[in-house]
Amino acid sequence: MRIVVDRGLCEANAVCEGIATEVFHVTDDDVLELLDETPPEAMRERLEAAVLRCPRRALSIVD
Repeated sequence: MRIVVDRGLCEANAVCEGIATEVFHVTDDDVLELLDETPPEAMRERLEAAVLRCPRRALSIVD
C-alpha cells in the first residue's frame, strides 16, 4: 500500500494529520509532508478514512 498526494489539490487542511499522525504532518509553512509513504497494512482502515475525509480529495491509496 502506498499513499499518494495530489500536490495540485492539497490545501494542507490537516484533516488527514488528525486521523493518522504517524503518516501525515502539516508543516508550519502549510505544506503536507508524508512521514511514511508506505505505511503498514494494519493502518489501512484509518488511511481510508483520511482519504475519504480529505476536503479536496487530494489523497489516494495505491495497492
